Amino acid sequence: MNKKKVLSKLNPLFLQGIAHRGLHNDKYTENGMNAFGNAIRHNVAIEFDIHLTKDNELVVCHDEDLKRTTGKSGIIEDLTLEEIKNNYRLLDGGEVPTFLEVLDLVHEQVPLVIELKVFRKNYKPLAKKVIEVLNEKVVDKKNYMLISFDPRSLWPLKKLGIIRSLLATGGEYFYVYRYFRHSVESVDLDQTLFDKKQIQRYHKRYLVNAWTIENEDQLKAILPYVDTVTFQHMDENVVRELLKR
Repeated sequence: MNKKKVLSKLNPLFLQGIAHRGLHNDKYTENGMNAFGNAIRHNVAIEFDIHLTKDNELVVCHDEDLKRTTGKSGIIEDLTLEEIKNNYRLLDGGEVPTFLEVLDLVHEQVPLVIELKVFRKNYKPLAKKVIEVLNEKVVDKKNYMLISFDPRSLWPLKKLGIIRSLLATGGEYFYVYRYFRHSVESVDLDQTLFDKKQIQRYHKRYLVNAWTIENEDQLKAILPYVDTVTFQHMDENVVRELLKR
């Protein structure tokens, strides 16, 4: 899908920068309700990650292991939602949120970039559950993007009519980009890939996001070749101003 058509299907706020795992900091743990609330208050689009639990529920966390954000080890896909809620707390004291809880909190006040985390080849049940939830909750499709490193999790989501983006980095994931980028509507690329001429050419016709930008120098280096960026540890106003250029 060409860039003009994709942009017509997206909330323009996506183009002002996307807060990686919410607007987190030393006070607010990533992918937690406090970080998401902080992003809402600053009117910033939010990126977050979802996993499928043992009992087919969706919870929000980047890693499959809860250790880094809770201090206690546990593989999400091996735990039920009840076990996670009863036995884990984020480092800022908040609960590990469910996908539904985040959707209800945000309530389309800011747009969302939702990353599907495939684990042990569970791309089919993961996609099926995402479709079920979004069919119930979405009011305006322009407020959502769906992303994943595994294109197999994105293909079934075409029926939702929501923009899908393929994540890619170097190595094996760049192979995925090369062969599957046209099976979705846009791409979401590691910032280290933008020295490649094929990426620079792709941007002329198709929507491109870059991740994860952490300072002005990184953003300025790729600015000619991106439409927006996913950022962290930066002032959102600086990101907005640079992207306007």
